[in-house]
Amino acid sequence: MSNATPLPLYAIGLGSNRRHVRYGDPRAVLLAALAALENDDIEAIDASPIVTSNPLGPSRRRYANAVALVASELSPPEMLERLQEVEASFGRRTGQRWGPRTLDLDILLWSGGAWSDGTLTVPHPAIERRDFVLGPLRAIVPEWQHPLTGRSVRQLAVRLMRPKPVDRKGSGH
Repeated sequence: MSNATPLPLYAIGLGSNRRHVRYGDPRAVLLAALAALENDDIEAIDASPIVTSNPLGPSRRRYANAVALVASELSPPEMLERLQEVEASFGRRTGQRWGPRTLDLDILLWSGGAWSDGTLTVPHPAIERRDFVLGPLRAIVPEWQHPLTGRSVRQLAVRLMRPKPVDRKGSGH
């Protein structure tokens, strides 16, 4: 018996910049994490290619990043709890913000729109400023609209990657 109502969709950001004793390098960690996400109440729909990016903050190691599109009836807080369980199963410890980590999972977008409860904010507040998020997101859901700006992922990516005016003082021109 099929349910006529489609399941809500989530775009989940995945990142790793540390080897895992069992899974290997960060790219392999992301592939294992994609498999670990899928269970009885989370269905994997699509995944972006894995990209590499420079770290934010004090970490010196480059990141492997990807985005997974999943369908689930879980509420955003329930999804966050599930993501934190997966992170913990990969050895994630809470600690230094932006430090090296084996696995980082974030809710980027939710088809239910916006959510904010003091613990969790969806869409992810930094989504518009991170090319390592927008690039993979654009590869799988280019037309998904940001619920607060109304811009599509493709439009956000183009805005972020557009060359910025440069200060010409002292450039010799």
